[in-house]
Amino acid sequence: MLACMLDTPSALRALSGGYTLVNFSSVGHTASQLKPQRPNSLMKLFSFKSLRVLTLLIVLATVAIYTKGQRLSSQGWYQPLPVSLFPINADDSIETTEYIAALNTKVYAEVGDFMERESKKYKIVTSTPTQISLGPVVHSQPPPPPSTDSNALFIMLWSLRLRWWAYLNTPDDLSNKRRVRIFVLYQQGKEGVPLAHSLGLQKGLIGIVHAFARTEQNAQNNIVITHELLHTVGATDKYADDGLPRFPEGYAEPHRNPRFPQRRAEIMAGRIPISATQWKMPASLRHMVVGPETAQEIKWIASTKY
Repeated sequence: MLACMLDTPSALRALSGGYTLVNFSSVGHTASQLKPQRPNSLMKLFSFKSLRVLTLLIVLATVAIYTKGQRLSSQGWYQPLPVSLFPINADDSIETTEYIAALNTKVYAEVGDFMERESKKYKIVTSTPTQISLGPVVHSQPPPPPSTDSNALFIMLWSLRLRWWAYLNTPDDLSNKRRVRIFVLYQQGKEGVPLAHSLGLQKGLIGIVHAFARTEQNAQNNIVITHELLHTVGATDKYADDGLPRFPEGYAEPHRNPRFPQRRAEIMAGRIPISATQWKMPASLRHMVVGPETAQEIKWIASTKY
């Protein structure tokens, strides 16, 4: 915003076409003169700060357009969705290193089997919704997520940082336009202490999973991987703040009579309700389903009715 300062009887200055109109009446002159002036407004327009803002806007616009394309292609379900899993040794222990060295695609077969089984209920085009592959080990850890009380700008900047980190640390040259990348941070963990919260971002098709580096935990790890995978393609959580599944969308069998105990869990609720105030963890993906609302969110169906 331009502001003109009036200081009578001082000279009156007004910007006009790169010139300053000066009134000399206060000093005895009756004529006006045109005085050449440097184009300061043009210099300010192209200042370093302005260029930084312009660059940021261009980056955000480019990311938004690319993200829109990712969303459309990842929810088409006309062909298998590539899902690459990249293990990370999160605690640098020898035990975790040995566990990761023994990993193969069979460890994650249950994830693909679950997606195929559940998709048949909704009759999507492809009979194989996902194509799971195990990628090389990544030797860098992602930026820590923001706290729950962080403002929107900080969260947006963290999201950009995470996507840049994923770009730098994806150890192959495959296209990420419609590929989901899940970075699995394996660790030994401590008895009775839960691991850090995992997350899945639809913007960027990126998942960050914290998992136990123990063979007996493979089934539980696959539940978390599948949960975050579905986040990347648009699914939302179906549990309340207290951890209890929300009714009806968080129930595998909302019409069951009597309602409790439920026999299976909805994948985005993650727990089996056994009473109005209690729940238990499912043993594996065999005890879980994709409910109608989740199916709608990931574009397996157009609408949902309970």
